[in-house]
Amino acid sequence: MKAEDKYFRQNISNTLHKTIYIYRIENMKKSLILGLFASLLPLIGQAQIDWQPIEPGVWKGVVGTPEKYSLLSVAECSPLKEGLLRLPNANIPPISDKITGNIQDGKTALCFPLEKEEQIYGFGLNFKTVHQRGRILELHVDHYHERDDGRTHAPVPFYVSSSGYGVLINSARYIKVYAGSGIRKDSPNADIARDRNTDKKWTAKAYSDAVSILIPAEGVEIYLFAGPTPMDAIRRYNLFCGGGAMPPRWGLGFTQRTQSLFSAEQVKKETDEFERRGYPLDFMGLEPGWQSKAYPCTFEWDKNRYPAPATFIKEMKDKGVRVNLWTNPYVSPSSSIYKVLYPLSCSHTVWCGIVPDFNNEEARTIWKDKLEKEHFNIGVSGYKIDEVDGGDRHLWPDVATFPSGVTAEQMRQTYGLWVQKISYDIYKKHNQRTYGLVRGSNAGGNSLPYVIYNDYYNHRDFITALINSGFIGILWTPEVRRSDNSEDWLRRFQSVVFSPMAMLNAWSKGLKPWSFPDVAEQVKELMLLRMRMIPYWYTEFARYHFDGIPPFRAMNLEPGFNTEQTIIEEIKVTDLEKNPYLEAVSQEIKDQYMAGEYLLVAPMFYGEKKRKVVLPKGNWYDFYTGDYAGNGEIITVTPGLDKIPVFVKDGAIIPFMNPMLHTPKSGEKFDLEIRHYGKADGSYRLYDDDGETFDYEKGEYSWREIKVNRDKNGKLKGYISKAEKGKPDNIGKVTWKFMTLK
Repeated sequence: MKAEDKYFRQNISNTLHKTIYIYRIENMKKSLILGLFASLLPLIGQAQIDWQPIEPGVWKGVVGTPEKYSLLSVAECSPLKEGLLRLPNANIPPISDKITGNIQDGKTALCFPLEKEEQIYGFGLNFKTVHQRGRILELHVDHYHERDDGRTHAPVPFYVSSSGYGVLINSARYIKVYAGSGIRKDSPNADIARDRNTDKKWTAKAYSDAVSILIPAEGVEIYLFAGPTPMDAIRRYNLFCGGGAMPPRWGLGFTQRTQSLFSAEQVKKETDEFERRGYPLDFMGLEPGWQSKAYPCTFEWDKNRYPAPATFIKEMKDKGVRVNLWTNPYVSPSSSIYKVLYPLSCSHTVWCGIVPDFNNEEARTIWKDKLEKEHFNIGVSGYKIDEVDGGDRHLWPDVATFPSGVTAEQMRQTYGLWVQKISYDIYKKHNQRTYGLVRGSNAGGNSLPYVIYNDYYNHRDFITALINSGFIGILWTPEVRRSDNSEDWLRRFQSVVFSPMAMLNAWSKGLKPWSFPDVAEQVKELMLLRMRMIPYWYTEFARYHFDGIPPFRAMNLEPGFNTEQTIIEEIKVTDLEKNPYLEAVSQEIKDQYMAGEYLLVAPMFYGEKKRKVVLPKGNWYDFYTGDYAGNGEIITVTPGLDKIPVFVKDGAIIPFMNPMLHTPKSGEKFDLEIRHYGKADGSYRLYDDDGETFDYEKGEYSWREIKVNRDKNGKLKGYISKAEKGKPDNIGKVTWKFMTLK
């Protein structure tokens, strides 16, 4: 090393301080000093980040030189400013001046401090764990492999802290996360070394006071979201990303996906059978057999099974049922767009089909025009977009190249976002809402009207995933696909009724809601319950859109919930051969959740006769009877086979409509039965719009105030405000039902 170089390295810190001093005196531009600071980071270690406010309660920090291609750039998020302004004013989280970052070995290393009792949630769609502290993850879009290691359908690099702040890493790279697991030797809160031989307090998992994150890029954008509560931080994140998805009213009704090779006549026959048996149905999903070729796809109708698709779709809509099409975006050599897309596609194929480079505008336009002309223009209402999540043996490898220059890794992380956005833009262009299914997503997709699903089929883990979806701005559905017995069949139906999409997927087995005759009537009642609750579900999704409140979410976000009851550590295996480090096994409350503002849902699983339910503070009541259930305690319930345990807050107001086989059309009036629970006064804001278009973005919507109060004689009285003149008004006759009064 040259002497002058050695001298420079030894004195770099002094140099930096002098530079900053000169900068302050001469009032140089901030960008100049920040650029110098970033260039010196590899030499001086970790450094604090300069945070700039960009929206109310949202700050951006930059380390190094961020890549232009990112999750937010693909999603093209447009913050919902009105919603952000409605949240309480908040200062930047206190941890901001303790967050550090630097560039090392061409990668960006970030460090976020953690307090002793602080818990963190999020980091993607996890199926087995809610609490993420102590975990090591690589956030990587992929099939779910029955382990929460970061490889999942939506590895969203967002987390929220129990201390009331949120963090988003805006990178389309595979991100390595040490979520309170890496321990620095200079930590001010370092655990003490213990002798395993003699100290009973010895543990294999020493205390870590930081979240460490490694991004394989020479810079990154970081977003910090203020609270003061974890829910406030999540709301800011959702609103920053455009607000939550707003489905059409029909999207919240019941759907069935047909067997793969069904013909038009078979689909119509099955639709008629739903009607004849009195089972509700709003949209039917066609699986791969509607296409002339699939795996890879032509996106063209099979002329034998669907000789007149436009006529078929019209006939279905006349029956009150819309059509949703399965596809994946890998183009068959037999497709009319194959040749023109070939030079605009990946170096590798998927199922021998080319992979369009959706970072190329021309490629997006070609695919979009195909869908618009041959599907949308004849009445198709939406899509199920499959296999954009992963599977290393199926998708392109990381050595693949794309013509636009985006790496295979970046495309893997964003392909689900691309297909959602391109298809969604078709419907947005024509002022029609859609609601569909997708296998992969990521940060920024909050406002896109797609629900994630997969091929995994563990009922308990489905509920945990539903809980986790509320932390990261996505929707997930626990579908019904098959069952070995009627009990499991009914229990799964009970869960989907209280989920973002009520769906039976019969693509393989061809099962119907009535396939198990001994529980067919119970299934019908559940499906009709889903329909009766449409006004409630629709309102909760409006709150998701306008206010950022997840419609399905963890108990941890509910005021009055005892978070100390959510995790218990115990050693289950003491055999040193099987558990050599005596690691504790975490038991979490991950099988109950909040559905909307007022409902606590506690699913039952096959073989269960009873279960425990953790009630938050405050009086809670049985959803079905109105009877008192408890207050801030753990109760044991034995609901029988017919019921899924559901509990309601004191003062809750739940709007029901009359049972219907199809959700109301635009302008169609429906009667309301407004239910009140408990003894406290209640209030609720009921949302209404045309149910189908984006006119709500132009102010074409209404909020109706519903109140229940006691009069001077102590008798409960209900009140609903009149519809605002010139605003949507789909409500007919209103009746009241006071559930707790005997």
